[in-house]
Amino acid sequence: MKAPAFDYARPKDLAEALKLLAEGGRPAAGTQSLGPMLNLRIAHPTLLVDIRGIEELKATSESADGVLIGACVTHAQIEDRRVPDPTGGFMSTVAASIAYRAVRNRGTLGGSLAHADPAADWPTAMTLLNAVALIAGPKGRREVPFASFITGIFTTALAADELLVAVRVPKRSPRTRYGYWKFCRKAGEFAQAIGAALHDPETNEWRAVIGAIEGPPYVLKNNEPPEDAMAAAGIVGDAYSRRLHAVALKRAVAQIVQ
Repeated sequence: MKAPAFDYARPKDLAEALKLLAEGGRPAAGTQSLGPMLNLRIAHPTLLVDIRGIEELKATSESADGVLIGACVTHAQIEDRRVPDPTGGFMSTVAASIAYRAVRNRGTLGGSLAHADPAADWPTAMTLLNAVALIAGPKGRREVPFASFITGIFTTALAADELLVAVRVPKRSPRTRYGYWKFCRKAGEFAQAIGAALHDPETNEWRAVIGAIEGPPYVLKNNEPPEDAMAAAGIVGDAYSRRLHAVALKRAVAQIVQ
């Protein structure tokens, strides 16, 4: 199929992009999700706002407590460590497992997060890292932790006239260990189940997250048994799915404790 007719704009800066969004435009970056949606006529934008040329959205910066990654940084740039990685390689590993290299060359961090497909990697990974979404809109800028940014399936805290500008990933000690495991029917496909975990022995921080569920990624409470977490995450109707998620989580945890 072919996409429905739409107007196209390529703003030179963030202010112009926000103005176009306020007029009913829809942002587009790598279009690795939006493109198929257009061709299948699931999406019907009247105006497509191409944000790839906005320098602020492609910029990265590093401070003493974290790294700021622009929304239009691609998966491939993270995979190749061409941007600062406060996780010592964890983000690169996650990026390298996304789809195929052709997709990673164009797909963007912000696009994946704003699309909020529950089976995608970045929603779970950024929730695990306790990252923060930096959002710009007509009323100014605001910050939302990723534990609250993803609100449901393909649903986020973004308003229609707002744009995800960047992601701030906090730094942890160099001794921090990360675990990440996902089940896919075949390489390159979206995940059926995701488990993610981290441990920073210097601060005794433990975090574990279940992803690829029917809702936002689920952050486990302290010492919460996996079986209780499955129920709390809403994985209750399918024994196979519960088992798959439980094993993904256990294997992620095993990567940091072995």
